[in-house]
Amino acid sequence: MYLTFFGLAEKPFSITPDPRYLYLSTRHADALAHLLYGINEAGGFIQLTGEVGTGKTTTIRTLLAQAPKDAEIALILNPRLSATEFLRTLCEELGVGLAHEPGEDTKDLVDPLNRYLLRAHAAGRRVVLIVDEAQNLRTEVLEQVRLLTNLETETAKLLQIILIGQPELRVLLARQELRQLAQRITGRYHLDPLSRDETVAYVRHRLRVAGATTDLFTPGALREVHRIAGGIPRVINVICDRALLGAYSEDLHQVPLQLVRRAGAEVFGQELRAPWQPWLATALAVAMLAGGARLLWPVAAPAPGAAARVAGSSSPGHAAGAAIVPTGLAPLARMADAGAGAPGNAAFAAAVPAATAPGAAAATAGSAAPTLAQLIAADAKHGDSDTAFGALFALWNARYVPGRIDGCSQALAQGLQCLLQRGSLAQLRLLNRPAILMLTDDAGAPFQVVLRALGPQSAQLRIGEQDADVGIVELDRYWYGDFVLLWRPGTKGGIRALTVGMHGAPVQQLRTQLARWSGSEDASGAGDAFDAGLLRLVEDFQRAKHLAVDGVAGMETQVALDAALASPDSPVLQPRPAQASTRGN
Repeated sequence: MYLTFFGLAEKPFSITPDPRYLYLSTRHADALAHLLYGINEAGGFIQLTGEVGTGKTTTIRTLLAQAPKDAEIALILNPRLSATEFLRTLCEELGVGLAHEPGEDTKDLVDPLNRYLLRAHAAGRRVVLIVDEAQNLRTEVLEQVRLLTNLETETAKLLQIILIGQPELRVLLARQELRQLAQRITGRYHLDPLSRDETVAYVRHRLRVAGATTDLFTPGALREVHRIAGGIPRVINVICDRALLGAYSEDLHQVPLQLVRRAGAEVFGQELRAPWQPWLATALAVAMLAGGARLLWPVAAPAPGAAARVAGSSSPGHAAGAAIVPTGLAPLARMADAGAGAPGNAAFAAAVPAATAPGAAAATAGSAAPTLAQLIAADAKHGDSDTAFGALFALWNARYVPGRIDGCSQALAQGLQCLLQRGSLAQLRLLNRPAILMLTDDAGAPFQVVLRALGPQSAQLRIGEQDADVGIVELDRYWYGDFVLLWRPGTKGGIRALTVGMHGAPVQQLRTQLARWSGSEDASGAGDAFDAGLLRLVEDFQRAKHLAVDGVAGMETQVALDAALASPDSPVLQPRPAQASTRGN
């Protein structure tokens, strides 16, 4: 419908897995490399997992297009089968000739399959089985799949198996009865959602493939696409398709932010608000309650003797007494003076300004505090990464050299690790480490600050060479979630995700840290294998810290665990009083 209007050759956001539209983010490129490794290297299993809509099926289609010519690939898309049905489907995919109609005896299927695999091996062909939606496999089918890897010669496995599935697949393979299969997994990879920058590149890539010659989404609209879709490619496709249709219906040649939000509301079936609106509503409610309390409290609960002082204010001899009327009554006093001509009211009103002048001056001084936008504009030259990294390194008693190599490389040389992520203030509270926040000013220019303290209503930022308290709502206007923090891992070498089936010192340390966190006895003698017991400990920690409960001790889980056990000499986010700053709230 909108193709001609936007100058497109085809629909750019179809949800069918077309390999031409595969955007090779870093994650997808790594996933494809893992799958190609699984085809070219014989033996064991390769496991690829990812949330619904992260592009697993599209990656498979791309793999099939790039598979070596000497590879024979059997693809099973619907694994809800019995063990016998699974074997029969595999034989059909490979074109294995069966002498007669097989019965329920698996031997009638395994024997011809084995002979076929031996002939393929002798001819120099590699046979690969890919199972999509593998989290739906029954336990008995998985056991049969494991037995297929026993088909081998003295030097090589005859069948390479790749399991593709949702995160539940990892939980399934962690079962005690499937430990033999888990031990044969030689490669694991998990597809995460796209980052904000990757989402922008993903949308533009698909538009270019479809024939677009200009940007059809404004920068703000692209940021909103990522916020609503959470980086999930399938959801991005649906929202963008709906937004293009909306722009076409309104005769707009570029999609604005509001249309993306409206499209997201249609997709999810509920109204979607801007990220700052819940904070603003809360802030307004708090401000109204606070103002009402200040106005009504002196009326509802006057101080002892206040009534006598007010009554006595009708005589000139009590003018001094009228001067100590509670400041909360000042507006009422002025209204009374305006509406009544009694001499006593005139004396009352004349006394009020003297009593309220100090408070008024304080209020004026408070309202004159610079906003975050003004602070950024006043110190624009110090909003670069060198200044921010210098301040963050100082908190860790580390040395940063401006203009040399990037900050994360300098951190690594001093035993620190960077975590670069897009998240929320709630996530930063959980990680509990000072962080560099990437802000964007009103002109769209980047500006970096260091978050040093965080409270329920305000945050303390290091902006250039000064510290400033900023309201949460005000900060949320300029911060879209990108941050960098430092942490010091307890083991040397590169940090990697730890999952079921792995061994070594990092696994042993993970077990010990989780034992400390849970308050249980020291687990140093429990072995260095990531088993089902350690999986449960990881999931318990992730659940308690509101992380994604996937049983994988990735970077975020390790950072959160490190913060939960923070040593006294390591920097953490300082708390802020509930009323430390109301500016921006």
